[in-house]
Amino acid sequence: MAEIKFEKALERLQEIVEKLEEGNIDIEKSLEFYEEGIGLIKQCSSKLKKIENKIALLNETDEDENTQNE
Repeated sequence: MAEIKFEKALERLQEIVEKLEEGNIDIEKSLEFYEEGIGLIKQCSSKLKKIENKIALLNETDEDENTQNE
C-alpha cells in the first residue's frame, strides 16, 4: 500500500467505516475494505509514533539547553 498523508488516511478510514456500517455490501467487498483499513491504521500508527519520538527528542534537547543555561 502506497503511503498517503496522515489526514488523507484518516479521511479514507472514515469512508471505510461508513461503508461497513451501512451493511449493504457483499462479504468480499467488506473484506477488501477491512484489509485497506488495517493498512491505513498501521500507516497512521507508525506516523504518530515517529512524531511522538521526534517531540520527545525535541523536548529533551530543550530541557538540556535550559539546564545548561541555568
